[in-house]
Amino acid sequence: MNRTDLAELIHHGENSGVEFKRDDVTPARLAKEMAALLNLEGGHILLGVEKDRSVSGLTREHEQAEEWVMEVARMHLRPAALPFWETLDWGEGKTVGVISLPADAPDKPYKCRRGAAWVTQIRAGTTSRDATDEEEARLYMQSGRLQYDRKPVPGAGLLDFDMRRLVNYFRDVRRQTCPPVEDREAWTRLLVNTDFMYEDRGRPLPSAGGLLLFGVRAQKYLPQAGISAVAYTGIEKDYDARERAMLRGAVVSLFPEPLAEMGQAYPGLPPTFSEAGSAVESGVIEQAMDFVRRHITIAASIDNGGRRVERWDYPIEAVREAIVNAVAHRDYTISVMDIELSIYSDRLEIISPGRLPNTVTVDKMRAGYRASRNELMKEVLRDYRYVEATGLGVPRKIIAGMRRHNGTEPDLVEEDSRFIVRLWKHPHHTP
Repeated sequence: MNRTDLAELIHHGENSGVEFKRDDVTPARLAKEMAALLNLEGGHILLGVEKDRSVSGLTREHEQAEEWVMEVARMHLRPAALPFWETLDWGEGKTVGVISLPADAPDKPYKCRRGAAWVTQIRAGTTSRDATDEEEARLYMQSGRLQYDRKPVPGAGLLDFDMRRLVNYFRDVRRQTCPPVEDREAWTRLLVNTDFMYEDRGRPLPSAGGLLLFGVRAQKYLPQAGISAVAYTGIEKDYDARERAMLRGAVVSLFPEPLAEMGQAYPGLPPTFSEAGSAVESGVIEQAMDFVRRHITIAASIDNGGRRVERWDYPIEAVREAIVNAVAHRDYTISVMDIELSIYSDRLEIISPGRLPNTVTVDKMRAGYRASRNELMKEVLRDYRYVEATGLGVPRKIIAGMRRHNGTEPDLVEEDSRFIVRLWKHPHHTP
């Protein structure tokens, strides 16, 4: 950072990534600001700058100030952090100390010491405050230290699983011997050993991922388990919609026959393709695909070889990939929001609650970066062939698929606490 950069920061004032402090701030207060910035997207703490943007300068010697800052980061933060420290000459005999905190801090959540306790902090605009339990859990998930889909669900039990789907999965997808349906003890052991259940002080509880994938009524315990789907008549949200649907149920479909045979009958297609006609009950993903098919059009033409070719408004494979990604990777700690599936006259949008997982960026997604927020769900969806083993679904199916289909670039947008995939029906200039 140079003096021009510093002047620019001071000119714009405090925000979610910049904090002004005198250098006589207490260690506890400085640690609170450090933790909050680390838990958001990093930023700068300017020591020797007043709230009114005037520069008072450091009162400590430079070496003493650096030693003090590093001691605060080591002793008053958990886990300890190592910020970047520098001093800049402001003129008039004044020096500003700059504490720079990284945007991709890997060990979230960061906590500050408060007496004998350690408290997680978050940044909200220009203020730092204590995190709620939900916000703290979200930070654990962003860091990859806690995966929501392996979290036990209090109050639920073995009877909250759809045993038909479990038998389908273990017998037909995994091709392994599974216990008789009536043997509850054996099923409990199997589900605990495969992370679909979790033993909490000797009591087996379904995991969140287990209920989402195979639950009878997952929304009873996880109200965010589903998709809100709306088909609008125009290009804006409108009360006059063609159809509104709340898509609920288990994520995966129920099939009456071994999926291995279905895969042989439909080579090259995911075995859960509802066109195969084998599903007894559609899961949430296939319900969403059925909704899409009802509200987009298909045109038929004859190619040069005399064959009939059907063309949907959007490539079905790209739509499916976007829906699967939303289900597999959304932030399930946000319990007040469904995944949103919206079909407009000019575009199709899928909005997934939550920011991208830690270290993931839109550019990395476009390049095929592999990361997962809900590893258990991702692995099961891979077993059903919804998810590619290579992890290249976004660049291969969504981006390349839309380019081949109509020459458009899909929008991949991280916005506030949600991620949007937007597919365009025709080439466009602005949304």
